[in-house]
Amino acid sequence: MSNPLAAASLAGKRALVTGSSRGIGADTVQYLAEAGASVVINYRNKEARAVKLADQIRAAGGTALTVGADLTDPASVSAMFDTVASEWGGLDILVLNASGGMESGMAEDYAMQLNRDAQVNVLQAALPLLGQGARVVFVTSHQAHFIRTTPTMPEYEAVALSKRAGEDALRELIPALTEKGVEFVVVSGDMIEGTITATLLNRLNPGAIDARKEAAGKLYNVSEFAAEVAAAVVDPVPADHTRLVGDVSSFEPVAE
Repeated sequence: MSNPLAAASLAGKRALVTGSSRGIGADTVQYLAEAGASVVINYRNKEARAVKLADQIRAAGGTALTVGADLTDPASVSAMFDTVASEWGGLDILVLNASGGMESGMAEDYAMQLNRDAQVNVLQAALPLLGQGARVVFVTSHQAHFIRTTPTMPEYEAVALSKRAGEDALRELIPALTEKGVEFVVVSGDMIEGTITATLLNRLNPGAIDARKEAAGKLYNVSEFAAEVAAAVVDPVPADHTRLVGDVSSFEPVAE
C-alpha cells in the first residue's frame, strides 16, 4: 500500500498514535513518519515490537520515540505525556487507535474502561500539549459506530457498545476542542482483515469474517485502513466529524 501522504507534508509535526507497536497503529505511525512527522510509538506490553519499529523509522531518517503506557491507568497516561512534553514540548496530532475488550483474563468492565474511560482520559491528558490547528483522530468500527441502529454479532456486542460509548463521550468534548482550535474526526471502518479483533472473532464465531466480507463486498486489510487513518490526519474534517471508510449500505445511519 502506498503512502497517502505527500513526502515532507508533515515536516515539523509531532504525532502520537496509541497502540502503535503493531497492526493498524504501526502502519499509521509509519505513514506519518514517512511524511516527515516525529512520532511517538505507544505500547502496553509489546516493547520489543515498538523498539524495532522505531529503529526502522530512524534508519529511514525519521524521528521516533517509544513510550509504554497502560491507557486504563491515569498515572501511566500522565507519565507518557510528561515524556512527550519534556522531549518535544507539545503535540500536533493525536490518533486514538488503541482499543480492545475481547482479551481473556481481563476485568468484566475492561472493554468500557479501555474503549470509553481511557479514551476520554487520554484526550484530556493530551489537551495541554495540543495547540491551535492540532488534530485528534478516533478510530472505530462500523459495528460500533452503528450499534444503536444495526445489531452486530453477539461475540462483539460488548466491545461495540463500549466503543460507541467512547465515541459519544469524545464527541461531547468537540465544543471545548473547537474553542481551543483543535480539530476532531472519527474514522470508522468495517472489520479489518489481519487484525487481532478479526482473528478472535473468527475463533469464537467461525466463518464470521468471511460472511462479513461477502456482505460488504470487500474488507480492508491493515495497511489499507491505516492509510485512511493517516489521510484523516490531513484531509478536511467532515461537517459531522465522521469519515466512513468503505461500504456502509448494510448499516442503518445514526443521527449525530
